[in-house]
Amino acid sequence: MRDEELEYQLFADIGNTRIHLYDGQAVTHLLHDEAISRYGTKKINYISVNTPLEARIKAETVWTNVSDKVHIPGEYETMGVDRRALCLSHDNGLFIDAGSAITVDVVERGIYKGGYIFPGLSAMLGSYRQISDVLDVTLERSLDLTRLPITTKEQISYGIIASIKALIEKNRGNKPLYFTGGDGDFLAGFFQDAIYDEALVFKGLKQALEAKNQETKR
Repeated sequence: MRDEELEYQLFADIGNTRIHLYDGQAVTHLLHDEAISRYGTKKINYISVNTPLEARIKAETVWTNVSDKVHIPGEYETMGVDRRALCLSHDNGLFIDAGSAITVDVVERGIYKGGYIFPGLSAMLGSYRQISDVLDVTLERSLDLTRLPITTKEQISYGIIASIKALIEKNRGNKPLYFTGGDGDFLAGFFQDAIYDEALVFKGLKQALEAKNQETKR
């Protein structure tokens, strides 16, 4: 793959419910059917955690799966390719991808050091709903973590957000915080100097492909 091809290449991150596409400027989030219909004939390098969709992609698109080209020193065997790509976007930091699950990963000097996984915000709210209809609430988006809440909605929201924040802060040290994912912008607002960038996975993916490109030239 030539350098100029990377500059104009479309990239895709295929998840369980949506396909996220990046053109170098902006990220577009589409359901599987719409993404395949609109972009099936375009050349796209993609990574995927959706194994059942792979056969359809091969049959209906001209896309190229580059998941096997995305690796970071220190990764573990079953680490998702989207997390590996995310962690390649910067050499140091805590990386939080807040989607259907919330993953937190630590990278130091380009080496993966470990991490942990929370249920996503929607899943956490759903677990309360299963306990009692009284606990069926939406998330309080203007939550104030500096005081104890006095309503059910605020208390549930506090329990969710404060627990996530506490564990992230425990592992942060002086590392920068990088947020991505559908709820990433919201969660970033509870941390000082946090950075939200919905293109982080793609920036890491591009770095991985550029590194492979350089290897083939040697």
